[in-house]
Amino acid sequence: MVEISVGRPVLEANERLAAAYQRRFDEAGVCVVNIMSSPGAGKTALLERTLDRIAGAKRVAVIEGDIATSEDAERIAKKGVTAVQINTDGACHLDGVMIGPALDVLDLGDLDLLVIENVGNLVCPVEFNLGEHFRLAVLSVTEGHDKPVKYPALFRESRALIVNKIDLLPYVDCDVARIRRDVLAINPDIEIFELSCRTGQGLDAWCEWLLGEIDRWPKP
Repeated sequence: MVEISVGRPVLEANERLAAAYQRRFDEAGVCVVNIMSSPGAGKTALLERTLDRIAGAKRVAVIEGDIATSEDAERIAKKGVTAVQINTDGACHLDGVMIGPALDVLDLGDLDLLVIENVGNLVCPVEFNLGEHFRLAVLSVTEGHDKPVKYPALFRESRALIVNKIDLLPYVDCDVARIRRDVLAINPDIEIFELSCRTGQGLDAWCEWLLGEIDRWPKP
């Protein structure tokens, strides 16, 4: 019997691309963030509100990953930043091959921050390194408090977690204290921010932290 594993060669090839991309990012002095969440957790709304606060101080571009449509890229472009849309045509994640053409149309040396908004999924995107400097997990309270223990890899691999839509806590069954406890048990070093993109609560603390992360990657 002959067994052929396709998973390892695919991931190894992706890692080679990711390493090359990270060298490009480092040489350009641009901070790169890979945002992951379930569909509807509020990634794009978070980006919109974040750009409202930091786009005047930092030069930002966004790569938008979706299975179909350019709706999210159009929303981001209205904020006055460059947005590049990638449609995966069914794939549940972005990978190194997909983002290569998007990187080629960006002037990385003219950016302080590059945000990659991954396809909405708590599992597949975690497996594919894109050369990012850190990962950001977004979890909305409407998803419930059990997601960290059900999908631990995302929270283990992320530098920060946004607990989003806290304005809806009176209307949903979600224990934010349990989210904090479970996530910190998985990743004691993760930063956790509770916020509402609708009301603005918690956004200032998140943006202050993000600006500090951007400044860790000075221009050469």
